[in-house]
Order: sequence, then structure tokens, then C-alpha cells
Amino acid sequence: MSDPAAVLDDLRAEGDELDQLVEGLSEKQWSLATPAPRWTVAHQIAHLAWTDTAALLSVTDPEGFAAEAREALAAPERFVDDGAEAGAELPVGELLAWWRDGREQLQRALRAAPDGVRFPWYGPPMSAASMATGRLMETWAHGQDVADAVGVRREPTARLRHVARIGVRARGYAFAVRGLTPPGEEFRVELTAPDGSGLWTYGPEDARQRVTGPALDFCLLVTQRAHRDDVAVRAEGADADRWLDIAQAFAGPAGAGREPKRDGGGA
Repeated sequence: MSDPAAVLDDLRAEGDELDQLVEGLSEKQWSLATPAPRWTVAHQIAHLAWTDTAALLSVTDPEGFAAEAREALAAPERFVDDGAEAGAELPVGELLAWWRDGREQLQRALRAAPDGVRFPWYGPPMSAASMATGRLMETWAHGQDVADAVGVRREPTARLRHVARIGVRARGYAFAVRGLTPPGEEFRVELTAPDGSGLWTYGPEDARQRVTGPALDFCLLVTQRAHRDDVAVRAEGADADRWLDIAQAFAGPAGAGREPKRDGGGA
């Protein structure tokens, strides 16, 4: 597992980058629609703040989190939207303060967590490093929604390695959450690093099921921020091909994903 301190450093950098993007937005821009149906920029930040708060509760009060999770999972089709909606109604200054405070408290709690402890979550329990990786993945993905809404192109960084890794590790979950039997065969994934310096590789080199492409495109796909038709990610093998249709890096119900671009995409 990744070093928690290193992942937490990257999580902080990812949050700071998004913070710099949103702190200069006008009130009107906070109300801009994002690619997520019915969600504005404010909803995106509210969701991150709400989820950071839930993660903090998991780390500091596992029993309290378990009670909250039972209520949330009793209405899986609503609890995420309800949390975002409540936060989006706050004045922008209060919403930003909530998000910033939650990020910092979670940093401190995860850095202080004893080695080997696993914390409850909406999916499988997670270590401090896994929790930080999940928060980084969500911060990056929802940050992409914000960037799309305001028309900003973000430069991909080496922090995407964390997103790619969780996407690869969630392959079996993507099948299982749809009621499908996860393939028993190993997969090989080869992703070109954002700076073109080399490959990020996962799985045995001689695997018959293979996925290749740019790391950025793979991360957009597994976070469901781009349709498969619009990314340059390729599969060899029937199971690998099926995976790219249903890939998701996040816990919870299968998402609807994005519609393909009308111009046919740039893959």
C-alpha cells in the first residue's frame, strides 16, 4: 500500500489546486451547471465537503459513522444528492470555509491514524492510505466537473497515478455492482504517464486481457468523466472490452456515466 504521508501530500495538493480555481469565481459562476445532472459548481464543492466530513467521522468515530452510513444506504438513490443540495444552499463563503476546514481536519486525523487501522466506509473498510487515495480520486473527479463548467483546461499531473491505481483495483467491483461475475483472468494495464515519461503498468506482462492508453484518458473513463468513445483507451480481449464499458473507480451504485460528445470525440 502507498505511504499514507505521500498520498496525503498529494491529496492536499489536489485540494489546493481546486481551491485556487474556485476561490476566484463570481457568484454567477458558482451557479453554473456542471456535467452532472442538476449539479452546479456549488453542488460539486458541497459534495466534496460533505464526503470529507463523512470520512472524518469514519476516522474519529467509527460507530457514529456506521450509524450515519446505515441511514444513507437505506436511500442510496438520494443520500449523495441530498448532501450536495444542503451544502449548495449555503452562502459561498460558508461553503468554502466548510470545505477547507474539513479538508484540514481530515488531513490531521489521517496523519495521526495508527498503522494498520482500517476505517468503515460505504464500500469495503479502508486504511489511512486508501482513504486518502479515495478522497484524492473524488477531489480530482469533481474538480474536473468544475473545470468543465467554467471552461478551464487543467494540466494533468503525476497525482493521477493514485486515480489510475484505484480504477484498476476497482475492476472486480465494477462487474459485481452490476450483478456480473468478475473475470477470473488477470488483466494487464499499460498507461502513458501525463508527461510522456514512461508507462504506469499493472498486472502480468503476458496477460491476454489488456488495456492501453493515456493515463489521463483512463482516469477520465474510470471516474465516468468521459464516455469511452471520447478517450484513447483501447482493449484487447472480450473481458477487457466489457470492463471499459462499465469501469468505475468509486464505491456505490453504478453510475450513468457521460454521454458521448456530439462531434464524435477526440479519441
